[in-house]
Amino acid sequence: MKTALTIAGSDSSGGAGIQADIKTMTANGVFAMSAITALTAQNTTGVFAVQVTETEILEKQIEAVATDIFPDAVKTGMIPTEEQAHSIAESIKKFNFKNIVVDPVIVSTSGTKLISDEAISKIQKELFPLSTLITPNIPEAEFMLSTKIQTKEQMEKAAETLSKRHGCSVLIKGGHMVNDACDFLFKKNGDGIWFDGKRVDNKNTHGTGCTLSSAIASNLAKGLSLEESVKNAKDYLTLALKAMLDLGKGSGPLCHNFRFL
Repeated sequence: MKTALTIAGSDSSGGAGIQADIKTMTANGVFAMSAITALTAQNTTGVFAVQVTETEILEKQIEAVATDIFPDAVKTGMIPTEEQAHSIAESIKKFNFKNIVVDPVIVSTSGTKLISDEAISKIQKELFPLSTLITPNIPEAEFMLSTKIQTKEQMEKAAETLSKRHGCSVLIKGGHMVNDACDFLFKKNGDGIWFDGKRVDNKNTHGTGCTLSSAIASNLAKGLSLEESVKNAKDYLTLALKAMLDLGKGSGPLCHNFRFL
């Protein structure tokens, strides 16, 4: 049994964050473990409160996992403070974690900003260079590059710029494009690969970013290549959307366990 660790925030409604990560990792055949960066009070309509985990407690969670059931892959999600970002980067180096997937969570699906500008800067400076892959969506890439991304050519350029700036592979997710759901992977070695996808007509997209990054980490943990991991994860996400689960009054969660129904 391969293992994966998620370092992210808790979603009380179960659709995103730690809960989505654990469901996704389990559904993709690895043993899931967690280190919680924050407690949130949220549901499908919004985020109502956030309590940040003390950095010392976060460090202890990661250490407890690393010294007992060592993870074959690590995924990070919501990292609300620059102190946490620094601490996580130091833990990655201390324990020599491999297969690091960083989902640079900045804004929730419902539109709530989840982390400080200082944290965003620290994540880019210290975490990105340690990463195997980062998985920004278009708004996140636009924020980090201070530019608009409206075409496939602009997606390619953005991914290449981020990769060369931070020394990691970059997957820019095209789910926010108007006409398609194609993602572009720019690998650290300079290769660029498109992953074509058709938009699923489903308003329930709460936790899609968490789900994709966790599925990629799961596949990397099992020894698949980066390209195979992204393809398998994208296929899993598409099927989770096509299952058409409909819960809650807002943008509802995915059906993570569609394979078991």
